[in-house]
Amino acid sequence: MESSTGSERVTLAQVAERAGVSVMTASYTYNRPNRVSDRARSKVLAAAAELGYPGPDPSARSLRRGSTRTLGVVMGEHLSYAFDDPEATSFLAGIADVCADRGYGMTILPITGASADVPRITDAAVDGFIVWTTSDDDPILAAVRAMKRPAVVHGGPAVHGMGLVSIDNRAAARAVGSVAFAGARRPAVVSFPLSRDRTSTIKSGADIADVRFPVTRERLEGYRRAAEDAGTAWRDVTIAVCARNDAAEAERVAATLLASDEPPDAIAAMSDQQAAGVVRAARAAGRAIPDDVAITGWDDAAVAGRLGLTTVAQSLRDQGAACAHAALGDEPNAQTAPWSIVRRDSTRA
Repeated sequence: MESSTGSERVTLAQVAERAGVSVMTASYTYNRPNRVSDRARSKVLAAAAELGYPGPDPSARSLRRGSTRTLGVVMGEHLSYAFDDPEATSFLAGIADVCADRGYGMTILPITGASADVPRITDAAVDGFIVWTTSDDDPILAAVRAMKRPAVVHGGPAVHGMGLVSIDNRAAARAVGSVAFAGARRPAVVSFPLSRDRTSTIKSGADIADVRFPVTRERLEGYRRAAEDAGTAWRDVTIAVCARNDAAEAERVAATLLASDEPPDAIAAMSDQQAAGVVRAARAAGRAIPDDVAITGWDDAAVAGRLGLTTVAQSLRDQGAACAHAALGDEPNAQTAPWSIVRRDSTRA
């Protein structure tokens, strides 16, 4: 077999010359095979095999057609989060369903708050962006807008010129909080981070106006309404802020709350993963669920069913698919996804 020498790449023109056909015929063999006879195609492929020609450069072909047929998914977490968190995995699966159906690929772009975040966006060879929920002040939002490609945000924030797919987080939090806080005297919330610095803290009645993550802010607003509906002032509600959506961290902060002089008798967590950690802490402290402490989660993940958690049900897989369709221009940019409350044994009747 004859192949290219040194580091020089065999060209399509060389293949055409070896096959005894025009360069256009050789090009059509790869790009428009239906326009080439079987005999000519066989000659081109045989010549390519002899010369060691691997086919047209995919990046050059993408430049010619102005498309990479790839969607970029901007994840505001470390890359492993996409595979460790079941709801993130479900969201990505919804995107993958649409990509597979449309013949698109998917590139995950992890955003961690480092200086490399913006270049990772501007260097991405993708046709559109899907941004996993982030903060109002995240610089990657401006970077995505500057790329002038179709883009949609999941969860928030709402950004001019970009689509938004989300549930009504305020209404859902108020509804599940009403169940969690019914009859409670010392309600508490286990929260997602408040800002991009992701500081873990325990405070009373968080100042919601200063919260930079819109999903966190909207859920706190809903929980505030639920607490006030139940007769508890927001300043008397304990807020345990976790740096990440992690069961182990939620277990640690819940253990701290339950060991206090006035432990909470109701805890509303912002995810089922967090709620699972709260359940472990309650059991370790010898607290009966729901008699001593009512607990709620969010997402209706598999763990919620196993633990009997009252929770907010939503389909992140469907929302991922909706984001993909919006990024491809198939559906309206602004969509409010459905949700419901699933009542189980972790809350009082």
